[in-house]
Amino acid sequence: MKIGTDAVLLGAWTSLKNQPFSILDIGAGTGILSLMLAQRSAAEVIDALEIDDLAYEQCVDNFEQSPWGDRLFCYHASLEEFANEIDDQYDLIICNPPFFAEDYKTKNSQRDLARFQEAMPFEHLLESVSKLLNKNGVFAVVIPYNQESYFISIASKLGLFVNKILHVKGNPSSEIKRSLIEFSYDEQNNIKEDLTIEFDRHQYTPEYINLTKEFYLKM
Repeated sequence: MKIGTDAVLLGAWTSLKNQPFSILDIGAGTGILSLMLAQRSAAEVIDALEIDDLAYEQCVDNFEQSPWGDRLFCYHASLEEFANEIDDQYDLIICNPPFFAEDYKTKNSQRDLARFQEAMPFEHLLESVSKLLNKNGVFAVVIPYNQESYFISIASKLGLFVNKILHVKGNPSSEIKRSLIEFSYDEQNNIKEDLTIEFDRHQYTPEYINLTKEFYLKM
């Protein structure tokens, strides 16, 4: 699996102001979000969860080769199994869930599993988060912009409120494609911001560079 812009944005944007001790990365893939948060924070427990066999193996390998391997651990299980068996709760939960449910299918079943919402329905994701997030914790997620209202409505029924939202579009003339959303159990001021990634192909905006430059070798 390639590392996508969505993951890089979410890993760089997610707030660490509460200085989390424990972090959970749901649907870790290659482990990029866990690795970014290990680089950014002093969290002593960073758990990742991945069900796909090959992605799990790659995640474990990436963790072992990183400078933060002693703080990183990947579970090979489904979210349902994990949520039902783990008694711990986390200070921060982060997720780049599979989506592209609208109109995108390929002949590669493994990639489809990683990109489709049916692999992790929003209701299932949020119900599990509500079990695994401690009362003072934060949940951060990236979803398609056109599903933002639906996602927020499900979260609100579970007592999760929006802290801040970042609307992302590829270039100045394109439509908003992604919503990065941070939730908690506390009702706070809902801060909304916008980010454009590029002026033109590979001509990145200062805002995108400032947010992500610590994670690229050439930026």
